[in-house]
Amino acid sequence: MNELTLIIPAKNESESLPEVISELEKFNLNLNVVLHESDIDTIKSIEKFNIKIVYQKNFGYGDALIEGIKNCNTEYFCIFNADGSFRPEEIELMKKSINQNNLDFVFGSRYQSNSGSEDDTIVTLVGNYFFTFLGNLMFRLNITDILYTFVLGKTKLAKKLDLSQKDFTICVELPIKAKKNDMRIGSSSCYERKRIAGKKKVKAFKDGLLILIHMFRLYFK
Repeated sequence: MNELTLIIPAKNESESLPEVISELEKFNLNLNVVLHESDIDTIKSIEKFNIKIVYQKNFGYGDALIEGIKNCNTEYFCIFNADGSFRPEEIELMKKSINQNNLDFVFGSRYQSNSGSEDDTIVTLVGNYFFTFLGNLMFRLNITDILYTFVLGKTKLAKKLDLSQKDFTICVELPIKAKKNDMRIGSSSCYERKRIAGKKKVKAFKDGLLILIHMFRLYFK
């Protein structure tokens, strides 16, 4: 899939990222790893791979995605986690969903048929259902997992969205702005594996409050 680039935001993922890249090498994909130059351990862990590294100027998950999309030159992009929780074989299924359903963006979902998660807790499960319900109610998104960051879409359209959130709230900013700009979005079943190493970067209650505030800002904007 030479027309597609994987954007892999990474922070303190020296244990998991080499395994992720090794697995992805079988799929003939363009890889853009996005990280900060201060993350020396992660940089050293992937030196042996022939991949593009995009250095983000600031910090934050959203900032990494914005830099990754800005530096993407293929027709499609796909956000792919550095922790080993995403399954590479699902990328092709998401791409087929884009083409077969005439979509601009497809959002991976752990909460529909033939999907699931090995990494959900009761807190994240309830939070995901709540924010997905709220997003569908407020913006008519018609997706089933608003907080899952496995996303595949058209690069040119993503660059038109003027994404600005530097933190995890970008996960709701992307589908909401796409919908408000009359772009076609949908969901594709995915299965989330346990991460290879390390801990989740998301802080459930703090990030949940920030997401809620940002959703209302976008609603009244």
